[in-house]
Amino acid sequence: MSGSSAAERVACITRVQSFSACHRLHSVHLSDEENRGVYGKCNNPNGHGHNYKVEVTVRGKIDRLTGMVMNLTDLKRCIEDVIMIPLDHKNLDKDVPYFYSVVSTTENVAVYIWENMVKVLPPNLLHEIKIHETDKNIVVYRGE
Repeated sequence: MSGSSAAERVACITRVQSFSACHRLHSVHLSDEENRGVYGKCNNPNGHGHNYKVEVTVRGKIDRLTGMVMNLTDLKRCIEDVIMIPLDHKNLDKDVPYFYSVVSTTENVAVYIWENMVKVLPPNLLHEIKIHETDKNIVVYRGE
């Protein structure tokens, strides 16, 4: 074997999950007029919806015995608990306490997912959260 030994090899695993949710972009720190100016049609009082696609990537050493960075069944369960149960088919602003005081931009949804994934994953394994809000709008968050 050339290069690193098998015990030192590092890989990334990404699991893709879709969920649907609605939200309204509106900051309590701005006036109604400022909100309309900043968020435009996304400030619609009745909200709007997205079919989000989330990519959760973990990065770590490939275990010499199992051949895995982590068991995908465990990753799937974490995604179910952190993304699907609290966010799927929800009004982010009204159903998710985190967004009572945080604007539900896709950037902040990525932060929310990151903060909750690190609580349920093995330490230092989470590498990236990538959210496709639309085909053209994609946010990447790496815990910074």
